[in-house]
Amino acid sequence: MILNVNFEELQALQFGAGAFLGEFEDQGVAVAAPPEKRALVEALVPLLEGDLSIDTLQEQQEIAVAVSAILSTLHAEMDATIVAMHAADETAVAAYFDYAHCRAVLARLEEMGDHMRALIELVTGEAPTSEVARTFAFPN
Repeated sequence: MILNVNFEELQALQFGAGAFLGEFEDQGVAVAAPPEKRALVEALVPLLEGDLSIDTLQEQQEIAVAVSAILSTLHAEMDATIVAMHAADETAVAAYFDYAHCRAVLARLEEMGDHMRALIELVTGEAPTSEVARTFAFPN
């Protein structure tokens, strides 16, 4: 399945992933992340070139965890910027848009996961197991 991601959403995800992974620690953005979330965000970064091709429910779930971690980082960055500057400051507004773009991607990703689970259940007659989530392939 294809998850459409526009330019602004890609930019927000790339910036948020960089912040999550500590690329901007000298700018005051740092995150202590569990190793499994860090690995998922690191795996997502090379895919942030355009629309995302998602082949299995497991892959959708892993990407959703990574985007959720990025979203949490962007939310913290937005809060910190608003407090440090002003709600209408250009930097705060930019931080809001990064957060909002990432939130929109996560919403579409969650909806995709709901559709994947429903289709698996329709085809197999039962809720997806971890084995089915890993092996049931969805064409693009």
